[in-house]
Amino acid sequence: MSKSLLEQLREMTVVVADTGDINAIESFKPQDATTNPSLITAAAQMPQYQGIVDETLLKARQELGSKADIKTVVAHAIDQLAVAFGVRILSIIPGRVSTEVDARLSYDTEATVAKARHLIELYKAAGADPKRVLIKIASTWEGIRAAEILEKEGIHCNLTLLFGLHQAIACAEAGVKLISPFVGRILDWYKKHTGRESYPPAEDPGVQSVTQIYNYFRKYDFPTEVMGASFRNIGEIIELAGCDLLTISPALLAELQNTEGYLERKLDPEKAKKMDIPRLVMDRATFDQMHRENRMASEKLEEGIQGFSKALEVLEKLLTERLQKLEGAKETITHAAQDVFRLYDLDGDGFITREEWMGADRVFDALDTNQDGKITPEEMLVGLGAAVYLRN
Repeated sequence: MSKSLLEQLREMTVVVADTGDINAIESFKPQDATTNPSLITAAAQMPQYQGIVDETLLKARQELGSKADIKTVVAHAIDQLAVAFGVRILSIIPGRVSTEVDARLSYDTEATVAKARHLIELYKAAGADPKRVLIKIASTWEGIRAAEILEKEGIHCNLTLLFGLHQAIACAEAGVKLISPFVGRILDWYKKHTGRESYPPAEDPGVQSVTQIYNYFRKYDFPTEVMGASFRNIGEIIELAGCDLLTISPALLAELQNTEGYLERKLDPEKAKKMDIPRLVMDRATFDQMHRENRMASEKLEEGIQGFSKALEVLEKLLTERLQKLEGAKETITHAAQDVFRLYDLDGDGFITREEWMGADRVFDALDTNQDGKITPEEMLVGLGAAVYLRN
């Protein structure tokens, strides 16, 4: 019997589930898993996870006391909720889970380090092995410096929002455990700025970027793991077969699982060793210069930080209203769907495009039910729920 593409991929690459949906993780049984605020926001509004959300909110209130203001309680609860989902995921998978630091701290090294340490302590308190946790940090210069400090303390990191070779090299030289270059978002940028509607998988700019990074790391024996992320189609995944890890949405995992055929290994460390690749030393001046000259990387990094920050703001509002209800507010109105729509419809045209969304790609794909590349208010209402009156 022939093997599916997913079965063959698992023989050469660690498959990571890009979802906060525990049911999806149980279904596909990946080695590792990753999540972020926008994925947690989506999962938190699913009925099957409401118990986790309520329990976490009430625990945060109990720990901080009745006099603590609701903003402080919610901030504490968000960290605990991320860890609660992470612990549940760790009980299912054999590998690691990535938990994200607040994206609003992306340019603050000290605050990022403090938040990462706090998250690890929460995991320890929950009985989880901290070695199975990766702290997810944006690939700014300040974020990379924070990761360097954390790695020396034995706290492993996953550097995300990575779009350029300069970011990757800086991470490798800092001793970062893992990086997550964003394939699909790179493709999105090139399609938008070149006017091309599509690229053959081998010519896909995102695929080429990850290939370049992987070959550089293997050429110079950097142990930093490369995890391709943010895929638009299985063609991109096929072209990166052999990459250390690939984080893939449930929809694309299902497509790979249901597709048979021969899967060729495209990325190979032995082939990379023989390549003629110039060595670069990445100091701050070189990093800044390369970042300025790489318009795609600079724009997508900023967009990603803004998008993840917005997702966190929506989660904060959602949890604030939920806590008010749990604590006996007479009436709380949740407008999560409308709030998300207003945040992301940047030009006010009544649609959210992928470029405007800037949050987790998997959430966009789930909300874009007709797959036309735009989220309508109706799709948002269906996906995140209409305004609901929560009463005692």
